[in-house]
Amino acid sequence: MATTSGTWGYRDRFGDAFGRTYFRRFGPGVVSSVGVGTYLGDPTDDADDRYREAVRTALDAGVNVVDTAVNYRAGRSERVVGEALAESSADRDEVLVATKGGFLPFDGERPEEPAAYVRREFVEPGLVDPDDLVRGSHCIAPDFLDAMVDRSLSNLDLDAVDLYYVHNPETQLTEHPRDEVYDRLEAAFETLERRVAAGDVGAYGVATWEAFRMPEGHDSYLSLPAVVARAEAAAETVHGDGASHGFEAVQLPFNVGMADAFSLKNQRKPESGDSVSTLEYAHDAGLGMFTSASLSQGELAREGVIPDDVAALLEGDSAAQRAINFARSAPGVTCSLVGMGSPEHVAENVAAGTFDPLGAQAFDSTFE
Repeated sequence: MATTSGTWGYRDRFGDAFGRTYFRRFGPGVVSSVGVGTYLGDPTDDADDRYREAVRTALDAGVNVVDTAVNYRAGRSERVVGEALAESSADRDEVLVATKGGFLPFDGERPEEPAAYVRREFVEPGLVDPDDLVRGSHCIAPDFLDAMVDRSLSNLDLDAVDLYYVHNPETQLTEHPRDEVYDRLEAAFETLERRVAAGDVGAYGVATWEAFRMPEGHDSYLSLPAVVARAEAAAETVHGDGASHGFEAVQLPFNVGMADAFSLKNQRKPESGDSVSTLEYAHDAGLGMFTSASLSQGELAREGVIPDDVAALLEGDSAAQRAINFARSAPGVTCSLVGMGSPEHVAENVAAGTFDPLGAQAFDSTFE
């Protein structure tokens, strides 16, 4: 597992090559503000080879955050991350490895009949109760998540993961009322509290797409204060101390064209009733903020897509670097994840960190 001394040692080795605030605090340790994402790509051997080299190259170049999920590329992304970590010059205690559970994973390839596969592999063995299954593909029931933690550890060939996310919990809202989804999250968090206590997971959180960037009342909306309260309740149930919960991070999309987490005041503070942005609430709550979709699946890497007035404020030698630096500049962001499915993209993406991010005033001005 990543340690305080390990991550600070990694920073000492690479910090001089990067701009100010490239390495940022997460808990007592530090992480790079550019991280490797492993979502895109087909479940093929060729894609595995490219990912393996890309992740290893990034780890050897100053990136110590790798993000994956049990279902990404039919489980292949986790396996490749584990292989790359073993091959890289980085020690295990220097690297934050994050993964996710919630979507039912395939095993190495997409089956011809996904519904039959789910029934055979998950429902019939009793791993998933049909009542807990949403859209035929999503489950956050405790026993299922427990099994997915084990599967991820096996895929990654690791004894522990540093950060485990409940994956897109807002998917549950398509079939269940909001209060029930919060109840389901609390039960999931109880399982993760136990895995934290057992040493299998360093901390946990939620990785979302729409939940925290929609207005209150939207069908996909979740309240971050309510989610944190459920983590406190879970810790109270498991340990008898709600304040010691292991809920430490949020993941959500953030980029030039999808900046709702900063611009939309949709999180109501329980104490005052004041509404603040998701980024502000997370920062005040001491949560790490890991942003996804920094390049909007490559769209923002094309010259001319970022508005000229915004691009003029951002440092970087390419559109991709400027897009990454926009995401890294948002107040409260710990790390911006970038898909690096090929080694050719690694050098350019990592080099974004050699430029300084915008200051708070300059970042605010991009919204004027």
